[in-house]
Amino acid sequence: MGLGYGNLVAIPHVLRTMPPVYFAHDYKTTTLHESGVAMDMWERGELTNRRTKGPTWTHSTDAGWSPEQYQRFADHRGRPMRDLLARVEAALTADPRVVVDLGCGPGDQTLALTDRWPGARVVGIDSSAEMLTKARSLDAAGRVEWVQASAEEWDPRSTGGPVDILVTNATLQWVPTHLRLVPEWVAGLAPGGVFAMQVPSNFAAPSHRLMREVASRHPRAEQLRPGLARAEAVAQPETYAALLLGLAPDVDVWETTYQQVLPAGDGEPHPVLEWVKGTGLRPVLGILPEGPERDTFIETYAAELERAYPRRPFGVIFPFSRIFALARTQGA
Repeated sequence: MGLGYGNLVAIPHVLRTMPPVYFAHDYKTTTLHESGVAMDMWERGELTNRRTKGPTWTHSTDAGWSPEQYQRFADHRGRPMRDLLARVEAALTADPRVVVDLGCGPGDQTLALTDRWPGARVVGIDSSAEMLTKARSLDAAGRVEWVQASAEEWDPRSTGGPVDILVTNATLQWVPTHLRLVPEWVAGLAPGGVFAMQVPSNFAAPSHRLMREVASRHPRAEQLRPGLARAEAVAQPETYAALLLGLAPDVDVWETTYQQVLPAGDGEPHPVLEWVKGTGLRPVLGILPEGPERDTFIETYAAELERAYPRRPFGVIFPFSRIFALARTQGA
């Protein structure tokens, strides 16, 4: 019995019969069949490549990561990780010895892994020096091995042995090549090991749609467009299911929309603006320097957010959809 999709047969010919699916950036018209995502990559050998050239998860023009800005909504940002780990724990058949958090950010959720599995060696990996500095400051006891590397650079063999749990939370949307990297990561798992991922799937939501619309009207629209087109990296749940079923016998994939309520005091910046400043707005902040040019963009975008997400006595409701995927390898 599989973990969800695991009871399906992951045979290439079957994938060809699946209906068309869309990448999560459904604001665009491009459609892909599962055969286009999974089969064509298999046939070209791309799903077995150890390394592929392409954009790294931190674009050179992005504004730097701010741990303080990112953690302004720490509870909301941390909940998907907690939900994902609960599913991981249910899938395990033995206590893990090596746990890797790929894209660990400021480290608070990584440290929670040491509490959940106190006997495990825990490794936190991130491309941002700023995030790792924050993570190390939280880890006074030295419970985690902190490593600076991008997803493309990280080699599972660097841990010195098989990985029992590889978790990556809200990271792969920044990694355009992640569909090519997942097979290697799964191959690096121990028997009965678990790969678990979560990515946002809200790129058609007003928060992101309005950001792109404001950018398209900006004099520097051509410079802003590439950084805001990264939703193309996130696929539909069916795509992740098809990919993982070719790599592991037990797979579970699901999508959840969180009805987040953000505090919104009178006279304070709109909370959705503060949310995206820590993540999705970084490409814009990296292109537009501090000053009138940036201020005008922010003011225009903030006015659009006020209409899309009205303030209420209890705050602002900010729906946020996320895709979860988990694969467990064959046991020993």
